[in-house]
Amino acid sequence: MSAPAAPQTPGRFGPFGGRYVSETLIPSLDQLTAAWAAASADPTFSEELDRLLSDYVGRPTPLGFAARLSAEVREESGRDVRIYLKREDLCHTGAHKINNCIGQLLLARRMGKTRIIAETGAGQHGVATASACALFGLPCEIYMGAVDVERQGLNVFRMKLLGAQVHAVKDGTATLKDAMNEALRDWVTNVADTHYVIGSVAGPHPYPLLVRELQAVIGREARAQIQEVEGRLPDACVACVGGGSNAMGLFHAFVPDPAVRLFGVEAAGDGIETARHAATLSKGRVGVLHGARSYVLCDDDGQISEAHSISAGLDYPGVGPEHSFLKETGRATYLAVTDEGAIAGFQRLARTEGILCALESAHAIAALPQVAATLPDGAVLIANVSGRGDKDMGTLAARLGVTL
Repeated sequence: MSAPAAPQTPGRFGPFGGRYVSETLIPSLDQLTAAWAAASADPTFSEELDRLLSDYVGRPTPLGFAARLSAEVREESGRDVRIYLKREDLCHTGAHKINNCIGQLLLARRMGKTRIIAETGAGQHGVATASACALFGLPCEIYMGAVDVERQGLNVFRMKLLGAQVHAVKDGTATLKDAMNEALRDWVTNVADTHYVIGSVAGPHPYPLLVRELQAVIGREARAQIQEVEGRLPDACVACVGGGSNAMGLFHAFVPDPAVRLFGVEAAGDGIETARHAATLSKGRVGVLHGARSYVLCDDDGQISEAHSISAGLDYPGVGPEHSFLKETGRATYLAVTDEGAIAGFQRLARTEGILCALESAHAIAALPQVAATLPDGAVLIANVSGRGDKDMGTLAARLGVTL
């Protein structure tokens, strides 16, 4: 399999991506595109970003061999595999989201923006944005679905302690999709002084490209680390996919290497044969959501469907346009894991490696035996542990019948 060709049109990944937004936002998107192009060519920007990623975020994050997890996956899959974990859960604030937030706050400062807004599902992007705003001394407002506010109360409290104002969105399904709707409405109204920190590789151009580039540090580190310990590239990389930023962050460094297989793992919820899932690439179709053309979950009339996942960060009826491009070209394979499967993956990682990962990341862990079964003996895998599970203890306890 050859690597897909690079996009030929700015803001497009093959037929996906683009800008489907109000005319009011076009000048701001143009400004952001120009600011990113200038910053990318400015050594002082890269130096400051690298310094903050090191001193504040805690990069590089480790790539560790998971011996006991490898043994269990080996027994279940029948393949002798070696699994390495990329530990984004060890970043400051507990997830990969902070990588993107620090970069976007630096850009906002360069553009003279004095107010920051963001959307969040699981709350990790909200916490990361609030943390970065506190660091930079900027006011911050976070939009979060009311359902997610309820199930992610710990992260809501963290955001408020960091000085952010949290808006509980009650419209629609009151989850991530609706939070993003409200954030976009806010931005249209306050575009002159406000920067919108989109948290995933979704939204209108330049966000899918910008967020991927800011998260690509994950893959660059992992590529160097695996070559140091194994003396070669991995056979496969595995990551969960909601909007898809942690996955694109890991995948991007390996896309040019066709021998490295890429596996994204979506949320199957109650099962992809039911109406309660968030497996956009597995069961969706091409449409437009939040300013970009990509795969979406929708009904026969084209109305966006309600998504479901036990993990608030994967509970989204769309996906980043670059993931759609990787699916269409065959460069990446997308699997789906149910809520029950994710809980089992969480418990397996806790039991074998002493790591309490986020329920989002647990989807990737749960898929490892399925991935391993497609690989030869001796294969090396990298799984991205995109976040830690503190935020999910209440959800897990309720599902397991435990009273805290």
